[in-house]
Amino acid sequence: MHALDRLNPFTITAYFLAVAGIAMFCAHPVLLTMTLAGAVTLCLVRRDVKRRYTHLLYWGLFALTVLINPLFSRHGATVLLVIGNKPISLEAILWGLTSAGAVLATLYLFASFSAIMQSDKLLYLFGSLSPKLSLILSMGLRYVPLLSAQWHKIKQTQTVLGLYKEDNVIDRVRGALRIFWALLGWALENGIVTAGSMTARAYGTGKRTHYAVFSFTRRDALYLSLALALAAGTIVPLALGALDFVFYPTVVLTHAGALSWLGYLSYGALIALPILAETEDTAKWKYLRSKI
Repeated sequence: MHALDRLNPFTITAYFLAVAGIAMFCAHPVLLTMTLAGAVTLCLVRRDVKRRYTHLLYWGLFALTVLINPLFSRHGATVLLVIGNKPISLEAILWGLTSAGAVLATLYLFASFSAIMQSDKLLYLFGSLSPKLSLILSMGLRYVPLLSAQWHKIKQTQTVLGLYKEDNVIDRVRGALRIFWALLGWALENGIVTAGSMTARAYGTGKRTHYAVFSFTRRDALYLSLALALAAGTIVPLALGALDFVFYPTVVLTHAGALSWLGYLSYGALIALPILAETEDTAKWKYLRSKI
């Protein structure tokens, strides 16, 4: 188990919301570079994205976003070259890199978030806020593997019956439609059975309680306090304009001395916080194994 997996779901959610909020609403190349480097490093350290295809898809989207903006944007005073009467400016390239970096960093952040926040943690998180929302979410999460398993059962049954003998597009489409209608009927019938079962167990007749397996420890308090303090150290310079960055018509970087450095250092520490926690946990585990 990783270090972040042992934290309270509220702590994890607060941290990722703070980082993602700054990354999505702050178009500053330095901060977004920190976000991208930290998000990719965290994914690699935790191995949250296991398929190479996913990495290729993410970086392919990044390259596409970088190329699209300079080709379609005519803004920018520093023209580097002209392609088919369309000027390619330095400002458009920088804006394309920044926006693409924000998208890529957000994808990696939420890849780690989804790997950490399993279904039990999501139920714990939403169960405290809204029991009805927690119930709907738990039922929805439960139906995903059920529908997938039932789809394969129906397909295997129809294959045994000889309904897929012709290897062509029309036969495959007809087969998929048969599976879909059979799966839809099964889902509706299962929903009626579930509703009847809940009524028989007197659901909704009294005050609902929930059981929590997660506790808020001193480690959570320390981690959350550091994250909120570092986020505040970044948001305050942003609100005061010390981290403003203008792309058009020319690049203008606002630097307010100590206040700007406070924002850079605070955000860099905020990004490095989970990486340091994971690295410390891994080093401690290796040290304890070496003593066996």
